Formats: sequence, structure tokens, C-alpha cells
Amino acid sequence: MVTDITDTVHAVDAAAVMALLPAPPRLLALGEPTHDEEALLDLRNDLFRHLVEREGYGTIAIESDCLKGLVVDDYVTGGEGTLDAVMEHGFSHGWGAHAGNRELVRWMRAHNTGRPPSERLRFAGFDGPLEITGAASPRQALTALHDHLSTRVDAALLPCTTATLDRLLGTDDRWTDPAAMTDPSPSVGQSAEAGRLRVLADDLVALLDAQAPHLLAAGSRGDWDRARLYGRTALGLLRYHHWMADASSARLTRLVGVRDQMMADNLLALAARGPALVHAHNSHLQRAKSSMRMGGMPLEWWSAGALVNARLGEEYAVLATALGTLRHRGVDAPPPDTVEGLLYARPEERCLVDAPRLAAALGDVPLAPRVSPWFGYAPFDPAHLAGTDGLVFVKDVARG
Repeated sequence: MVTDITDTVHAVDAAAVMALLPAPPRLLALGEPTHDEEALLDLRNDLFRHLVEREGYGTIAIESDCLKGLVVDDYVTGGEGTLDAVMEHGFSHGWGAHAGNRELVRWMRAHNTGRPPSERLRFAGFDGPLEITGAASPRQALTALHDHLSTRVDAALLPCTTATLDRLLGTDDRWTDPAAMTDPSPSVGQSAEAGRLRVLADDLVALLDAQAPHLLAAGSRGDWDRARLYGRTALGLLRYHHWMADASSARLTRLVGVRDQMMADNLLALAARGPALVHAHNSHLQRAKSSMRMGGMPLEWWSAGALVNARLGEEYAVLATALGTLRHRGVDAPPPDTVEGLLYARPEERCLVDAPRLAAALGDVPLAPRVSPWFGYAPFDPAHLAGTDGLVFVKDVARG
């Protein structure tokens, strides 16, 4: 077993991260192996501040509903409202309850105060409006896109009226029935109305693109970007609902794949705006194919990170996070023959590891995959070392 890996270990800061990379990336992804741990959110916040102050980063994107994220972005860039209201309405997946996210929003708004719009930090959610229990109705995204176009282009060019959308959408609870997550039969995703809505959504997005010169001349780039977000989200949700109604054995694979494709599309749009830090679960950001078991079935799909990497190449960089202990979850000291065990033997409480150099230093020395006693923590796969730009290691994560 190789034990002297000192020359691969660095402090967790912006300068050390950039030193690992061939060029500054447009998207720097920071993964985490588990959710809901304040220590990992604090680490993310520290790194984002370093990137803002030393590398000129202007955006952070997290694994949260992209439409709700607009509420946070409006607030941090100087909009009305209170921090409490933003934390309640601007996040999905329970993220608004975390102190680390609250501190991030507070700091971003304070940082932006008194700065011109071009220098203000931006916030984005890059997940779809999806929860583990189901998916949102496409109403918000579809009607917002229609409203955007109806006030800016000739009414004769619109493929439908708002009344037509309302009639085809019906009540939102038709779309959000949690029973449809495990049983395709209650889903309306393959109904005649849903099929018609997919065509209309496609027509609305096509009209948005066709009118780009006029829309950009008549309004702001921000309005245009937001309208494109509505279009991506409407099409993504309608695609997701379509596969929720599918009864084939590929149903769950399609669903997890559509979700990550929605994430990837949102990240590629953010990349066009300037350098951004992206924070999500390791499995959504890695370059390798993702896998998991759901409903007793093994699933494999290409993650958002893999999809973005295929498009951006060296302009996409990924740091995975690995943990030593998570004792309040029953995860004790790692075995010494794992990646986590190798790093746990070192004195640093947290560090950044040059993952490809560590893989090269290990050579043919085998490292065993760590097995977690708790389903909510996914240990780092040693097979991913060479394909990861850096590995952030946190020795002991205490209850937040």
C-alpha cells in the first residue's frame, strides 16, 4: 500500500483548485456524497467566496428547482422581499431549511449591494421542478413562456391562446399525483392533451428562437435567458411526464436520464454566461456513467456532468467530495484499503487531492470500494480517480 502521498495533497482553496486544471473552466463542479450536511455547505460557501474574490466567478448553481431559483436570484441581485420568504419559496428538496444555504443567500445579497448589475453575483437552481414523489405541472413554465411571447410578438404568430393551454393542462393535481411515481397508470403524460401540449411547447420555443433578433433588440438579455429557461423546463417536464406514463422496463432509466438531461441543459446555458460553481451530488456531476438501484432494479444513465463534459471538454472540471466519518449516520472510520482510508490516515481535517496524480502514484496497488452502512452516503468509487480533476476530503463530519 502506498502511504506517502503528500505531494498530491493541498489546501482547499481557489488557487489550489486552479493549479490542478489545464485552464480555468467555465463550469467548476463540486460534488458531495450525501445531502443535508452543514459542514459540506460551509465548505462550498468558503470555496465560492474564494472563487469570487480571486478568480472572478459570478454565479453559483445548486441542485434545486430551476424555477424556484429565480426567486433567489431576484433577491440576491437587489429585489424586494425578505430573506425568510426567499428561503421558504426559493428552494426545493428542503434546501431552504439549511443554515449554509441561508448564509450563502445573505452573503450574496450583501456582496451585491451597491454594485452595478454587470458585477452582481447570480444564483441559479439547475434541477428540474422535480421531487422524489413526482414532477410539477408544466403550467408555470408553459404559461410564462406564452406570456413572454404574447407581449412581444404579433399575436398571429402564436400557436395557441392562453385559454387553449389552460384547457389542455386541466387541474394541476392531474400532473402531480404522487401515485404516478411508482405506478404509470395514473399519469396523464401520454394522454392526447399531453401530446398536444408537447407540440405547442415545441412551437413556442421555436418561435422564441425565430424571433431572437427582435426579442434581444427590444428587451434585455436577462429576459431572453429567462424565457429560454421556461421553454427548456416546459419541454423537459412534458418529456418527464411522458415517461412517467410508460409501463416498460425502461421507465425508471428514462426518468433518471431525463432529469439529468434537464440539469445538463441548464448548466450549458449557465456556461454561456460566465464561470460558475456548480454544487450537487457526486452522481450528477461525475464524468463516468452513473448507476443506482431503484425499486429493486439496477439503473445506469449518463449524468449531467458527463453530458456537459461531452460538450465543454476542458471547460468543465469536477471535484468530487469524499468523507472519513459521518458518525451520526452510523458511518465510522473507513477501512485502510479504501480511498477514504488512505486519506483518513493523514492529519488534515480537510484537503484537496490531485486525483489523477494519486491514481498514477497508486499504480497497480488495488483500492477496495468502501461500503456504507447508511443508504444516504455514497462512498467514492476508486475507479473514478483518474477521471476526476480533484478529490475534496473531509475527515470527520459532525452533526450540524
